[in-house]
Amino acid sequence: MFFCDEEKVSRDEKRSVAFLITLTPNCWNEFDELKSVVVCTPSALHVPDKQTATDLRWEKTADSNKMRRCFTKMVDAMSNAGVQVVDYSTFLRDEERAFHEQLINRVFVRDLACVFGNHVIPGEAGTTMRRPEYIHAHKVFEQWFDEAHFSIHENDTANALENGDVFVLSKDAVFINVGMRSSYESAKALKDKLIPLGFTEIGVIDLPRRGDTMHLDMNLNIAGGGLALAKGYMRYFPVEILSAKGSTYVMMHEFLHRHGYEIIWTDEVKHTVADINFLNLDPETLLISTKAHKKIFRHERLKKKRLIEVDVDELEAGGGGLRCMTLPIERRS
Repeated sequence: MFFCDEEKVSRDEKRSVAFLITLTPNCWNEFDELKSVVVCTPSALHVPDKQTATDLRWEKTADSNKMRRCFTKMVDAMSNAGVQVVDYSTFLRDEERAFHEQLINRVFVRDLACVFGNHVIPGEAGTTMRRPEYIHAHKVFEQWFDEAHFSIHENDTANALENGDVFVLSKDAVFINVGMRSSYESAKALKDKLIPLGFTEIGVIDLPRRGDTMHLDMNLNIAGGGLALAKGYMRYFPVEILSAKGSTYVMMHEFLHRHGYEIIWTDEVKHTVADINFLNLDPETLLISTKAHKKIFRHERLKKKRLIEVDVDELEAGGGGLRCMTLPIERRS
């Protein structure tokens, strides 16, 4: 496991590991058995009062020490399930570390990049507040992956692409939201990179610009093979399908159906992050927040799932959940 304990491993040793680390990108969907995942320890800063939380667009106040305890629980849950957990922040250069530890949203690594099949494509921050962590992370990724799997320049044509807005549905299809943090222009630029990789359709939806719809994974998630969980209002939204032949439109449920997904529409969501933003550990196992509304998982198609609960309440104060805090690199297909 390449999760470096700062008290036990010297910085020189960390640098050596950074150059020796071997991660093999392989993600063709959201639910195959998770083998390796990237994370980042939370910020060293507290969110001390409601006004600061409001200014940061956080849901509530948060204590850094409590956030780190929750983070440890999350890492332990994944490690105990056999997942290799890699904390990219332990591979930062010395001159970057003190600054990077003050980045309040750095725990939300999902946005930084996405593995499309065997190819890692870097994201582009949709807000300047998050831009430094993208730059730092991508420099680390450049050490880990060879040019056949990653290029730090592949986001040069993107002006906003945060991967909480991106789902790899299958070897054929990718689903993208172009709402608050990802742009339509970036989705079109991404299409030009995905078609040569073998994907045939890129579905583009445009959700309302609100705090609870900041990213697609706050409103929809994949809950295993052929199964999606979505907020009921999304039934009314069209999806533009981009392909090598041009573009066409279908309704959201029609796009998912054509790629083999049944949709469970839910209006039972009590907490946008805790209820929707879970992580697939394998086709039958979900890592969920202890704050998740359990009624959602009593659906006929979900009730046989193995649910592993982890307390990430203090981390969810930032408006992101377990999916937001994990960047899958390898799933066993």
